[in-house]
Amino acid sequence: MSLDRIRLASVSAPDFGLPRTQPAVGRAEYEARIEMARARAVQAGLDFLLVYGDREHFANLAYLTDHDPRFEEALLIIDSKGGRPDLLLGNEGLTYAELVEVDVERRLYQGFSLPGQKRGDSPRLEPVLRACGIGRGQRVGIVGWKYATAIESDDPDHWLEAPAFLVDALRELTGDARLVTNATLIFMNPADGLRSLNSADQLAAFEFAAAYCSQSVRDLIEQLRPGVTELEAAHSLKLNGLPFSAHLMLSSGPRARLGLSSPTSRTIEHGDPFFVAFGLRGGLTARGGFVVSDASGLPSQSAAYIESLVQPYFGAVTAWYEELGIGVTGAAMQAVVEDALAGHEIGIALNPGHLIHLDEWVDSPVYAGSELRLRSGMMVQCDIIPVVAPHLHTTNAEDTIALADGPLRDQLAAGYPELWQRVQARRAFMQDELGIRLKPEVLPFSNMAAMLQPFALDPAQAMTAAA
Repeated sequence: MSLDRIRLASVSAPDFGLPRTQPAVGRAEYEARIEMARARAVQAGLDFLLVYGDREHFANLAYLTDHDPRFEEALLIIDSKGGRPDLLLGNEGLTYAELVEVDVERRLYQGFSLPGQKRGDSPRLEPVLRACGIGRGQRVGIVGWKYATAIESDDPDHWLEAPAFLVDALRELTGDARLVTNATLIFMNPADGLRSLNSADQLAAFEFAAAYCSQSVRDLIEQLRPGVTELEAAHSLKLNGLPFSAHLMLSSGPRARLGLSSPTSRTIEHGDPFFVAFGLRGGLTARGGFVVSDASGLPSQSAAYIESLVQPYFGAVTAWYEELGIGVTGAAMQAVVEDALAGHEIGIALNPGHLIHLDEWVDSPVYAGSELRLRSGMMVQCDIIPVVAPHLHTTNAEDTIALADGPLRDQLAAGYPELWQRVQARRAFMQDELGIRLKPEVLPFSNMAAMLQPFALDPAQAMTAAA
């Protein structure tokens, strides 16, 4: 990537609009997902597949049932031989799960309830699991939220991150600890995990979230001013009640380069660095820069901010987008970023790109040597986190993208014409205004659409890659 293309310029960003009607995944698709999970269990030689969920680790369970535990834990039990799955729930979850449309047997297990609540109306865990059919000699796969590799363990299949009380009960019931294994790969691995690909309806639901969270970040940057606290600045996000996929991150001053901090009552000052990231289930947008109007307002130690960091970083972002496409390997995506940053004293903190879903990070096919190929239906984050000297603070242009082949694009265009108009407008902006060349299958879901504004007090100035 030649930096001759990369410059700071005045950019006219259109109003891409926001969706008004929230798309939903229908019952038939959820039931089809359960059957796909059952088929994977059979393929893996499992008698039962148990999908665990709690307040934070809900995504695999919600993928199958649309149930996300709000205070408690929950457990979906799928018998590989067929039949109605059992859904174990605590006191509050049992009522909330009345919203579940798929055909499941709701069972009360009060051990999932919060401390101090009633415990006497349901059996203990072992009898409940036994009533669901689990017994001696049966192979049980547990789906939690993470799987292990040979790096963590010599025996990754038996490295279980579900609660010990559940694992202990299953090992006792089956009579052999080796029969209880980690089955999370079925859902989360980037090669063929069930959640690595998405239908048109699911993509539309995710675009709804991605549009709102990205517009919130765009609004905050356009309204950011010195003299307000971080908490006051957060009002610009116009939170609407959609569930978060990650804690809101907003910080200024010395904390800003660390990235993960929540807003505080600290007053934002002229010349401060800032960082913001906001994620809803299905999308996340992040940005970083300085609270100044041009380079003359930068702190003296950060005077080279644009040429030393932002310009080569946006070159890497441009190269990433121009490489992105169906059939491209993860290794190629890694290499194009490394090549763009070579010679600039800028490292990469994590994988430069990963899959996103209901949870902010599912897994990543992007790493050195990866032979995994990007596929139609994937939701991908442009997430290149630079590692630089502290005086350069940070920069960021993280946004949500979908990959869709011709038939899937036709489904989206026919089923969701307003979504399609937004996607086409974002593509046109990225190509015509920012100079980023996109393959036809690359569908931007963000209302910031790769727009990187290093100076918050002049948001009309953005990085471009115009030839």
